[in-house]
Amino acid sequence: MFGLIDKLEKEECLEREEWITLLSAYGDEKLRDYAAQKARTVAQGVFGTDIYVRGLIEFSNYCKNDCYYCGIRRSNLGADRYRLSMEDILACCEEGWVLGFRTFVLQGGEDGFYRDEWYEELIREIKRKYPACAITLSVGERTTETYRRWYEAGADRYLLRHETADDAHYRTMHPEEMSPVHRKECLYALKEIGYQVGCGFMVGSPGQGSEQLAQDMEFIHELKPHMVGIGPFVPAAGTPFAKETQGSLELTLFMLSLLRLQEKRVLLPATTALGTIHPLGREMGIQAGANVVMPNLSPVPVRKKYALYDHKICTGEEAAECRGCLNRRMESIGYRIVTDRGDSPYCCERPETEIF
Repeated sequence: MFGLIDKLEKEECLEREEWITLLSAYGDEKLRDYAAQKARTVAQGVFGTDIYVRGLIEFSNYCKNDCYYCGIRRSNLGADRYRLSMEDILACCEEGWVLGFRTFVLQGGEDGFYRDEWYEELIREIKRKYPACAITLSVGERTTETYRRWYEAGADRYLLRHETADDAHYRTMHPEEMSPVHRKECLYALKEIGYQVGCGFMVGSPGQGSEQLAQDMEFIHELKPHMVGIGPFVPAAGTPFAKETQGSLELTLFMLSLLRLQEKRVLLPATTALGTIHPLGREMGIQAGANVVMPNLSPVPVRKKYALYDHKICTGEEAAECRGCLNRRMESIGYRIVTDRGDSPYCCERPETEIF
C-alpha cells in the first residue's frame, strides 16, 4: 500500500484497480499518516506555509433542484428561505475587504429569482469597487452563454461540484431531470471559457464505495481543475438521506491527501463540513494537504438558514469577523493566513488584475 502512495507521488495517476486497493485500505492509520506526510511535503513545495482565505457569501437558499442529500432542496418545507439583495451582498464585500479578504465566493441555490443581468450588474459593481479582488461564483448549472456573459463581466472562478463521477451513483442521489453528463459538460464549458474551475464530491455519500471514489479521482485527473472541494457527507433534515450514516473523517482526510499527491498544484479547501464534524477538522484538513479555508461573510441572521446539512458551524471561528481566531489556529499548526487573491498556479491572472 505504501508503494502505491509513492507511485502516486511520482506518477500522478493510478490504475482503477490500484485505486480500489488503496482506497479500501484507508482504515490503516499508518497508511493515512504516511499519505498525509507526503501530501504536506508536496503542498508546502508549491505553496509554502501560506493558507488562502475566501470570504463566503451565501446569498440565497432557494433552489429549483431536489437533490436527495441537500437541505435546501425545493421539497424541504422545513427550510427557512431567504434571499439577499444586491445591497446586502455589497455590504458583505465591504466588510470582507476591510477584514483583508481578496476573494469573494458568491454561493446560492439555483434560484430563478435572480436574472442573468442581475448577476452581471453585481459582478461589475464588485469589480468596480474592488478591482484587485477575485470573484468566485457557485450557483449551479447554467448555459454556456450565461457562463460566458458572467466571465466577461468580471467573474474569475466557478465552483461546481460534480458530486460523483459514477453515472449510476449520480442517479441514486438526484431526481431524474438532473443529468450527470450535463454536469460534466458544464465543467468543461467553464474551463474552455477561461474560468478557474472547481469540482468536487462528498465523501461517504450513500451508495459510495471505493469504486466510485476511484472514478472520482480519474475524472479529476482528466478534467485538471484548478480547485477541488471535498468534504464528508453530513445528513440533512428534510431530505431522503436524513437518516443515513455520516461520512468518515478519516476517509475524508485520506482523500484530501490523495488529491494533493495526484493534483499537486490544485487549490484544496479544508471545508466547513470538516469543521462541523470535528472541532479541529479544518486544521486536520490543512495537515492532510489542503491550503484554503473559507470563513463565512454572510449576514449573521441568515447563516444558519443556509443549511445544506445539519449542525453546520455558523458562528464563532467560522465567522469571518473572527479572522484573528482563524489566524491563531493556523499558526498553531505552523501555517499562516495570507492576504492574497490566491490564484491557481495552473493559470495566469487576468492582465488588469492587481495582485498584492
